[in-house]
Amino acid sequence: MNLESMAIELPAFHGHPNREPFRGVLTLVDIPSDRAPAGSRGHRVVLTRSAAERALPSLLGMGLDYAPTLDRHDARRKVGVITRAEIVDTSIELGGYLFAKDFPEIVRQIENGSLLANAASRRHPANPLGMSYEISDASVADVRAKIWTLTRVTFTGAAILLRDKAAYRATWIELG
Repeated sequence: MNLESMAIELPAFHGHPNREPFRGVLTLVDIPSDRAPAGSRGHRVVLTRSAAERALPSLLGMGLDYAPTLDRHDARRKVGVITRAEIVDTSIELGGYLFAKDFPEIVRQIENGSLLANAASRRHPANPLGMSYEISDASVADVRAKIWTLTRVTFTGAAILLRDKAAYRATWIELG
């Protein structure tokens, strides 16, 4: 098991109405995506472990967004902040806070998806919600390749969306 971890700690404030903890899997490393992410010109992608390790600090403090239709990114609708990122085996796991008072609807949607998942299994297959990364400054090993290998990225945020709309269907998000 390989583990790389980073976090920023916000001061504890018991019962804060606008700070609902979340956690989940953002993406996989060294594994080709299930579908082509936006911006990849129709190419599936592989985020290398070394690129993910170098970019991990760029996730901290970035926003978590969503579109009400849960089928795309909406970088102008920030519903949370990422405060923890770590690579565990082949997953980038995130944690942070949702702005629960400002966006109660996304908290309800995640809560409902997590209830479905807990009723079905411990690994979230019934949870319809996942996540997707947002990047900038990406380097591709060979743009002519069928599957693009990302050798350098800077994370600029993440999005909550339906898992079947995400590049990686193994992603998930839950409260807590």
